[in-house]
Amino acid sequence: MKHFIRPLLSLALLFVAGTAMAQPALYVEGTHYETIAKPVRTADPNKVEVTEVFWYGCPHCYAFEPLLESWVAKLPSDVQFVRSPGMWNAMMQTHAQIFYTEQALGSFDKTHKLVFDTIQQQHNYLQTKEAVRDLFVTKNISPADFDKAWDSFSVKTAVKQAEARMKDYGVNGVPNIIVNGKYRVSNNDAVTSHAQILQITDYLIAKERASLKH
Repeated sequence: MKHFIRPLLSLALLFVAGTAMAQPALYVEGTHYETIAKPVRTADPNKVEVTEVFWYGCPHCYAFEPLLESWVAKLPSDVQFVRSPGMWNAMMQTHAQIFYTEQALGSFDKTHKLVFDTIQQQHNYLQTKEAVRDLFVTKNISPADFDKAWDSFSVKTAVKQAEARMKDYGVNGVPNIIVNGKYRVSNNDAVTSHAQILQITDYLIAKERASLKH
């Protein structure tokens, strides 16, 4: 009987292994994510970079924010998360300038949610420098410091770089998630929730992590 069981066990293991190999990928290129034709260089080649392309005026980005923040807080040390504003009109360029002014002032933690809330809840779209300055002043940022950052060469350069980067990513809507400059994830007929976007992003992070180890 022992000699009979062993061949059966071996056959069973072969069947399971063959079935696992035959299983389709959990997420499919062209359906759940897109491969960027020309990979975009990342800041640190030793880490998996995840970029959210967003817009303060986008209600979907606003709804995504709490879930995204919770997800980012749990990222391992080998994953670097960055935000990059999307823009294809003058208002979006102004909102991109808001974002990079926050970076220059070191005020992101105080002003990022405030800007989102002001636009999405109060329907104040912050389309002028004066309107943005008035908002930042409520967070104890001096008008002079604000003006210096807003008008700085570094902020204006960052806006231009973000616009070029968005084109390189092939982004035509927000929010989009870019994984390691190679893959683009966004809502479509097959990706219908923000949670699913992050699940696909986790899948692509694992895919990239494996490639970095080789």
